[in-house]
Amino acid sequence: MPPNRHSRLARAALGAATAVVLASALAGCGDAGTLKGAGATPTAVGPTKLWPQVPPASTPALDYGEADTETVKGVTAPGDDIRKVDPVDVIRAEVAAHPDEYTGPNAMYAKTVDQLKDCGKGRKDRNDRNETHGGTCPILQAYYRDLTGDGKDDLVLGIRLPERQLAVRVYAFLHHRLVQIMATSDSTISVEIAGREVIIRSPSKLPGYEYRTVWSWDARQDAMLATRDEILRIGTPSPSRHRTTPTASPTASPKPSESAS
Repeated sequence: MPPNRHSRLARAALGAATAVVLASALAGCGDAGTLKGAGATPTAVGPTKLWPQVPPASTPALDYGEADTETVKGVTAPGDDIRKVDPVDVIRAEVAAHPDEYTGPNAMYAKTVDQLKDCGKGRKDRNDRNETHGGTCPILQAYYRDLTGDGKDDLVLGIRLPERQLAVRVYAFLHHRLVQIMATSDSTISVEIAGREVIIRSPSKLPGYEYRTVWSWDARQDAMLATRDEILRIGTPSPSRHRTTPTASPTASPKPSESAS
């Protein structure tokens, strides 16, 4: 649930109640114009801190690599115009920077590297950076959005990986260098851009649920951070396994249109 959701709802409810009271007072017909109480207000309950005697941790429990960034070596553009950067060159630079993952003897993404050979073939216009690469090229259509808030477009790329995985990468020019400001790989249901946020939906092993991760720009880290990571219920909840189905009494006979459960 987004932060301050309850306070926003409370303010909205209070504003609506106030508007009704003011409207009634302005109408004036047969009304003395006095304010009337809306009833008792529930007592606010603050959070209860558990086990206060346990000292706070001094080191992170797990390193997610959320703030990891990487300069893309060998890729530049006139005037730092990211639309003039070839996405294929960007991904090939990533392959060269991580040989253990892409080209080593135990590389997880060796198939992806092999498919890169098809990138750029058969394109009518190599300057059209929004065109989806055809054939088996793993690089999907490039998208351009200002995610860092500096007034300039940034580059969002998707790369198909083996086992139906999708890599999502975001690049920006920072201090005249092309920098990878976000990198994640996962099974995905969808990838969306809302405002300056990248939202990734992923399947969950729990039936009827999915994961949703929201990535947002953090100027202090010069990186996109996973600012929200949620597990959400989707669809219509299935009936409880413990719910009993009413049965007909022994003397009642089913109608012709009814079927046995």
